[in-house]
Amino acid sequence: MRRLDRFCGMPACLLLTALRRVRGLVRGQDRHGRQAVRRVLFVQLAESGSMVLADPAMRDLATRSGAQLYCLTFAHNRASLAITGTVPEAHVFTIRTGSAREILGDAGRFLRWVRRTRIDAIVDLELFSCLTAVLCLLTGVARRVGFHRFDGAGLYRGDLYSHPVAFNPQLHMAQNYLLLVEALFGVATPPAPRVPTAALEPRVHRRAISAVELDAVRKRLADCLPPGAEANERLVLVNANASALLPQRRWPQEHFVALVRSVLEHFADVRVLLIGAAEDGATTGAIAAQLADSRCVDVAGRFALGELPALFSLSAVMVSNDSGPAHFAAVTPLPVIVLFGPETPVLFRPLGVATVLSAGLACSPCVNAGNQRRSRCADNQCMQRISVDEVFAALCPVLEAPVVPSGLACPNDLREAAGV
Repeated sequence: MRRLDRFCGMPACLLLTALRRVRGLVRGQDRHGRQAVRRVLFVQLAESGSMVLADPAMRDLATRSGAQLYCLTFAHNRASLAITGTVPEAHVFTIRTGSAREILGDAGRFLRWVRRTRIDAIVDLELFSCLTAVLCLLTGVARRVGFHRFDGAGLYRGDLYSHPVAFNPQLHMAQNYLLLVEALFGVATPPAPRVPTAALEPRVHRRAISAVELDAVRKRLADCLPPGAEANERLVLVNANASALLPQRRWPQEHFVALVRSVLEHFADVRVLLIGAAEDGATTGAIAAQLADSRCVDVAGRFALGELPALFSLSAVMVSNDSGPAHFAAVTPLPVIVLFGPETPVLFRPLGVATVLSAGLACSPCVNAGNQRRSRCADNQCMQRISVDEVFAALCPVLEAPVVPSGLACPNDLREAAGV
């Protein structure tokens, strides 16, 4: 995606910006500024956790306008979008990422799909992609909202939006997404809507987990756990994985081993599940092998992404690197302890019942919107210096709190137990 942006996206943005100005297309945008929106497309390609962070903006737009919601995303992120359940399955268009040919071919089909669907407004949630800016313009949709760097740092994306908005690094990412929605309804937008920060309060909709979903996950748990597992055991989820695109986000494997060992030693009624996708099996398998304890079970690849909300509802707490599962938990009352290093919780703190831990080093965060989330760091001290004792101390108040029956947890009780 970065190579396509560099060699195709940026030149295309430059050329289309020049053509747009020469042809005077900017003069036509006001004709559409006050028309009602009925079908709005959100563009969110690469970040699975950002699907949850964008959900308050999507719901806010639907509530205020009554519009139908659509989404463009990468094929491998389709299941992540379904976690919140806000956008109907039939309203999602996916782009495959196996090769440049697939990306460009699907992009062409996307342009035809937009015209058939009669989309009348687009909200581009991407920070770093030139190609999404180009795609948005080529759709022919008049009302297009997206982030623009103006005089700040960031990738050159040309002047391709009817409603450009400056990204604000002092606001949470979910609040920045809400600003895009505000801009869609505004008249004079650039560089950003003039709204009070207090009005940008992101709220994630809690998923209603059905009895059928819970029973299916309980059955799968029974298949994963060893014979003799106690029915009243509390489940502690550990997500030791993070995207290979940013390995600096990983807390050291030996730290996870020491943490799980302490949990098992201090809490006799707890069973630890090492969660992850099938490709995370090397990490979870190594942790389980080092512990060699039947109360620590490697379940990587055993639960589909769509089953995670039910699994979270049946669990007591989760410890996670800064990655997708920490954000997915926001649709449930599950308390989450999230470890931050190369990215900042100011922007990316999960919206659920989250306790954030960080070493607070001056070199952190080292990845941001200005550098397209690139970092040359090969020694992530920002993660290594988060101590096992510190994480365990954050876990104890949750595990020492009165036990609430699985699947019936009270959000307020759990929030107090998590110290947030």
